[in-house]
Amino acid sequence: MSLALQQADALFDLGRHEQAAALAAQHLAGAPDDATALVLLARCRHRLGDAQQALTTVEHALRVAPESVSAWQVHAHVLLSLKEYKQAEVSARRTVELAPQLWASHYTLGLVLDRGGRRKRKRAAAESARRAVALAPEESDAHFLVGLIAHHTRNHRVAQEAYETALRLNPEHSSAHNNLSLLHLRRQWLRPGSWTRAAEGFVQAAALNLDDRHARHNLEYMAWGSLTGSRWVAFAGTVAVSLGTAHLRAGAAGTDALLTYLVCAAVLVGGWGGWLRWQTRRVPSHLRRPLLLVSRRSRPVLGMAFAIALLVVHSALALVLWRSALFAAAAIPLGFSVLVMSVASHTTLQQRAPKQ
Repeated sequence: MSLALQQADALFDLGRHEQAAALAAQHLAGAPDDATALVLLARCRHRLGDAQQALTTVEHALRVAPESVSAWQVHAHVLLSLKEYKQAEVSARRTVELAPQLWASHYTLGLVLDRGGRRKRKRAAAESARRAVALAPEESDAHFLVGLIAHHTRNHRVAQEAYETALRLNPEHSSAHNNLSLLHLRRQWLRPGSWTRAAEGFVQAAALNLDDRHARHNLEYMAWGSLTGSRWVAFAGTVAVSLGTAHLRAGAAGTDALLTYLVCAAVLVGGWGGWLRWQTRRVPSHLRRPLLLVSRRSRPVLGMAFAIALLVVHSALALVLWRSALFAAAAIPLGFSVLVMSVASHTTLQQRAPKQ
């Protein structure tokens, strides 16, 4: 292997795919049929998002070296990204034929079978993943694939065990952090502290892999969910103030009027004070900044915050302007706007979710 190719391989491992591709292409200018260089260039192009060029390059490598296991593996992964599932399976099975004792061969086949989308293939996918683990029990990716397939088939106990094993082997496995957090988030109402553990996992996954859009989206969704939950506090305050001001306008006076006013104020202050205290206990200090940063850059979160803020401000002002029935009636469209915004922002988040 030439020095340029060695440097390209090292740059690829560091995530500097553009520079690695340039060095591999430079090497290929003098040795156009070097299968190793072609496979490396195909991997670089695949990571850079140019699947078609990656496919052309790896197919050139296969014409030069039809028995190259690494070329067939890359071929399967590129076809998988292009959603050519049948062809990807053919390539993955070819890797198993050529190298049945190589864990990566079974890993590739398991991944292809799982991504194919057909439920009847999940069992075969799980068998391939377990075979990969048996051949390389120290490989975190093999355990992660076992967890991923179990996650897709809703076997959450097996999924959690596999993700935790992957993280013991590789604490910087961002996808394992992300997927384990999804399991914690699913149990947030059943197990105390699950919501916090989920947020910590998403933050860690995003920090470990700056290109991990899944973790950032999940963190954005958690911020939106926390904010959206506060709409019930806003609705409770609005209802209390509306009933109280209606009672005042009906002729309440003296002690009755003062008591009504104090009850309305207590509902507003107590409701929001309790919600803020719960959020403070739920979200540790080291998670507040990441959640705040995600919220500031999220239109669904900002839109939801604006709609709720308008309703809260209206409720507070309604206590001061209680004589105005017209101002009090504005609570109805404002409350309706919160409901509309919650649906619209949720739809936007779903549309923006990265592909599996």
